[in-house]
Amino acid sequence: MPVFLTQLFTGRIGQLLRMVKDHRARLFFALMAMVVVAASQAAIPFVLKHVMDDIFVNKDSQMLNLIPVGVIVLYLVRGAAMYYQAYLMKYVGEKIVMRLRNRLYNRIQDLPLSFFHKEQTGALMSRITHDVSIVREMISDAMTGIVKDAVMILGLAIYIYVQDWKLAMAATVILPIAFYPISQFGRRIRRYSTGYQAAMADMSAFLFETFTGNKIVKAFGMEAYEKNRFKTKSTDLFRLQIKQVVVRALSSPVMECLGGFGIAFIIWFGGRQVIAGTQTVGTFTSFIAAVLLLYDPVRRLSKFNNTIQQGMAAADRVFDIIEHPSEIKEVDHPVVVPDGPHRICFKNVSFGYSDGETVLKGIDLDVHPGEIVALVGASGGGKTTLVNLIPRFFDTTEGVIEIDGQDIRGVSLASLRRQIAIVTQEPILFNDSVRHNIAYGRQKASAGQIVDSARAAYVDGFVSRFPNGYDTRIGELGDRLSGGEKQRLCIARALLKDAPILILDEATSSLDSESEQLVQKALENLMRGRTTFVIAHRLSTVRYADRIVVIDGGRIVETGTHQELLKQQGAYFNLCRIQSAKDITIGEITGGEITGGDTIACDRGTEIPA
Repeated sequence: MPVFLTQLFTGRIGQLLRMVKDHRARLFFALMAMVVVAASQAAIPFVLKHVMDDIFVNKDSQMLNLIPVGVIVLYLVRGAAMYYQAYLMKYVGEKIVMRLRNRLYNRIQDLPLSFFHKEQTGALMSRITHDVSIVREMISDAMTGIVKDAVMILGLAIYIYVQDWKLAMAATVILPIAFYPISQFGRRIRRYSTGYQAAMADMSAFLFETFTGNKIVKAFGMEAYEKNRFKTKSTDLFRLQIKQVVVRALSSPVMECLGGFGIAFIIWFGGRQVIAGTQTVGTFTSFIAAVLLLYDPVRRLSKFNNTIQQGMAAADRVFDIIEHPSEIKEVDHPVVVPDGPHRICFKNVSFGYSDGETVLKGIDLDVHPGEIVALVGASGGGKTTLVNLIPRFFDTTEGVIEIDGQDIRGVSLASLRRQIAIVTQEPILFNDSVRHNIAYGRQKASAGQIVDSARAAYVDGFVSRFPNGYDTRIGELGDRLSGGEKQRLCIARALLKDAPILILDEATSSLDSESEQLVQKALENLMRGRTTFVIAHRLSTVRYADRIVVIDGGRIVETGTHQELLKQQGAYFNLCRIQSAKDITIGEITGGEITGGDTIACDRGTEIPA
């Protein structure tokens, strides 16, 4: 069996073919239609034989009346069969590709955050759109064409062997030779196509970055630089595409030449039989017509093989994602976390990324139900990484995190994350209405509940000014809102979810002073009775915490209340001094020079020695 046909039933292409099992009925009727098309194709030279012998040679007037009627019926049946086989095969192909695209998207959504840190967003988008489209062409066009042409080749081959098996053997000897260039062209197409698809993914990632970062491009005057970068990528795509064009352009002429040699030999060999009187003109004419019809689908095999090789390269890229192993695994029979207040306990937890960098080292932290714990420290100390371990965005390298005494790796991910609401440093919103953004984590919430959450987060004030109110679309990533409005909308979303565990990662960092005071009151109400983790660089937002944990270099270096840590005059004390110097000038505080007994205001009212 030719290599490219063998590839159809093995590996990842075999996985695609096995997806057709749910469409056996449609495939059966499509195959029956193909048999009718093949039979009608084989009937054409049969009709031509009787036209030559009965009408032109024997001058039979009765056949002159019958044959045209037969031709009309033949083509009506052929047309109907071609329609149904094309529709049924396209339906099956498109259905499989839809399932493949859904499967790919579902898999991407299920993969952990570490996967997204390694992959480019634009490249992932290219896999779902561009690569799956190429697979669609392979299944809907190439594989359908191969099945149809295979049935046609079989029908015509049977006809010519019945007519004259010796001449038929001479006619078909060219077929095995034709498969060699088909295979060679296919290998090159697959190699070039793989490079082209990778380059297309790179361009998609580039476009995503430059479009979403267009404000920075313009602000720094980098339009010309980005234009040149795009031109380079576009040129690379052009070169790879031209290589494919060259191979495709060569394949048809090569097949034509091989077919020409076969036809020339048949004319010479069959013509000798006609001259010798061992074969009629009609028989020879119908035979050569059948061979010409036979060579046409054989020539198309080269075109279909090129499409299949492109599709196989795309399928490899798609299945690379589908088969990508997840670092976050769920046990066979996970425990469901019940609703209610929870205790979170870190026991000797360490964590490092796959590149070997250790971010957290020996973290021991016991957070009781309803306790508010603030995580402070210099940027890059590991605060965000620590809270990302709670919903299992990442798994610990060493140690255990427990929820109510149960290792979180033994509980169901869905039930664990259902207990957690998060407000991140950078507001993440969707190009949808205000209403749907607030209700994102609780889609069945009533209109009243949505409005109540909006009011508690001080969102209602600016939303009421919109022409369409809560049905106003906020644009991509909420770009129609100010930074403070985006953050308050995210806080409203967390308020509505009403989860017993709350993670606030710089939740007030984008707010102005007035908005911060309003939202801080809402957050204080929200945090009451909930196990809360607050990450903040602005220390004024954490002074009400039950406990403040200072993290430095991936380790907990201090823990205590605001007043206790100030008295220790350690890392937290120094953080306060640094922030006070930034926020308030010494002259504003003291009204003059600092002496040994002077103090610096810190965190709105607390005083520490200067």
